[in-house]
Amino acid sequence: MAAQQLPFGPQLRRWRERRRMTQMDLALAADSSTRHLSCLETGRAQPSREIIRRLADCLNIPLREQNALLLAAGFAPAFGERSVADLEAARRAMDTVLQAHLPYPAFAVDRRWNVVLSNSALPQLYEGCSEEMLRLPVNAVRLVLHPEGMGPRILNFVDWRAHTLHLLRNQLEMQADAGLEALLAEVQSYPVPPHSEANGGFDATQRLATPIRIATRFGTVSFLNTLTVFGTPSDVTLAELALEMLFPADEETIGIVAEMERERSLAASLAAREVLEGPRP
Repeated sequence: MAAQQLPFGPQLRRWRERRRMTQMDLALAADSSTRHLSCLETGRAQPSREIIRRLADCLNIPLREQNALLLAAGFAPAFGERSVADLEAARRAMDTVLQAHLPYPAFAVDRRWNVVLSNSALPQLYEGCSEEMLRLPVNAVRLVLHPEGMGPRILNFVDWRAHTLHLLRNQLEMQADAGLEALLAEVQSYPVPPHSEANGGFDATQRLATPIRIATRFGTVSFLNTLTVFGTPSDVTLAELALEMLFPADEETIGIVAEMERERSLAASLAAREVLEGPRP
C-alpha cells in the first residue's frame, strides 16, 4: 500500500523508523512526550497541524510527503504544487544560471531525473544516442548510462554507475518513490560496456571527486558535476528540482570543448545564412 493511502499513525511510524529514531528520540526533538507520540502512531490521539509541522521538521520529511501526512490527519495540504512553467521567477533564475554556464552543459532535473530545462550545450556529446533516448522528456540518468544512450562511450562506466546508484539510493532513503525504485532497478540491469575502465583510470585514493569521462570524435572529455537545489522552497515542484552543471576536469577537456563550440557556431551560422539566402542550387 502506498504511503499516501495509509492513516496518519502508520505513516508517522514509517518515517520515524526510516530515520532510525526511537519514539523517545523523536518526542524530545519535537518537544512532545513519548506517550503522546505513541498515541499518535497508534491512532489513539489526533494530531494538530502544529505537531505535524514539528514532527516533519525533525524527521526531515519532503514537502510532498508532508502534504500526505496532513491529508491523512484530515487537514488541507500546506504546500502547493505547480508546473515548472508556472514557476515564473524560479524558471527565470534557473535559465539565467544555465545560460551563464555555457559552453558547458547544465540542466534542471525533477525528482526522477527528467530534464525540465537545459542550456543545450555541446550537442556533439549525444552523437550516437538513439532517438528514443532523446525523446522528450529526456531522462538524464538513462541518457548517460543506457546502452542506446551514452553508455558505450562512458569510459569509466563502472565508477559512474556506482556514483549514480549511490545518488538514487540516497534519494530513496529520503522518500519512497515507485518511479525512482524502477529507475534504480533499470540502471542496475545495464550491461557494462566491454572497454569500461575498472576504476576510472587512476587510483581512487587520489581522487577528489569522480569525473565522468566520455569518448567523443574530438577525443576524451572529463567533467566534474555539481548538484544545486533551491533554499527554503515552499512549493513541492520547486523543492524537487535540482540544477546539474558539468565543469571541465582537465585542460584537455577545455580545449576539446572550445573545438566543439567552434564547430557548433559554424554550423549555426551556415544554417542561418541558408535560411536568409535560401538553399543553393
